[in-house]
Amino acid sequence: MRMRAFRPVLATVLLAAGCVSTTTLQPLPMTPITRGGAPVAQEHGVRLVASGDAWKGHPSYLGRIVTPVEVRLENQSGRPLRIDTADFTLVGGSRFEYAALTPIQLSQENASGVGGSGQAGAYVAEPRFVGRPFFGPGWFDPFYDPFYGPYAYYPVQPEPLPTADMVRAALPQGTLQPGGALTGFLYFQNVGAREGQVTLRARLVDARTGMQFGTLDIPFQVEG
Repeated sequence: MRMRAFRPVLATVLLAAGCVSTTTLQPLPMTPITRGGAPVAQEHGVRLVASGDAWKGHPSYLGRIVTPVEVRLENQSGRPLRIDTADFTLVGGSRFEYAALTPIQLSQENASGVGGSGQAGAYVAEPRFVGRPFFGPGWFDPFYDPFYGPYAYYPVQPEPLPTADMVRAALPQGTLQPGGALTGFLYFQNVGAREGQVTLRARLVDARTGMQFGTLDIPFQVEG
């Protein structure tokens, strides 16, 4: 089940600040790695390299709000490769998929915060659970929903997102031509302590036809 909704729903329970920790993703022992030690996957001429603990920008606590993953894509497939955040997910051991959020989505989600001004850059006044109920229409269980939104476990007022560092470092969107390569960060819905392992999944989509021609998976252990 894929969770992508961003409609705010007020939580009935506030989480203590001591429960907040920074989430990082570490490669599993059997995962293929590059000479530099980064997990790697390759298929149909496309190479994906990923790092789940590479964020060094501002804010330093970003891993408490979203799950940042740095990726590098190298395209030797002979066809133009579509680059879209919608083609990347973190698939949890629970089988739920955590979506990659664009800077615009982060800004919109931030602006809709409780007590905010309704404008981009508004502060989130309190922790919120965000997501689409999956038990049926109109049903919401804050103790069981696997996706509570990027601010779910941040019980104090965070800085408005995205920051300038996040925008500059984000994975460029568009088309990666044959022979090309690009590097950038993806900002996933926060995994937190809900998963022991996740798999970074990248759908390979031909930019000309819109047809998927492969999938790349890199498994990680969740630490935090």
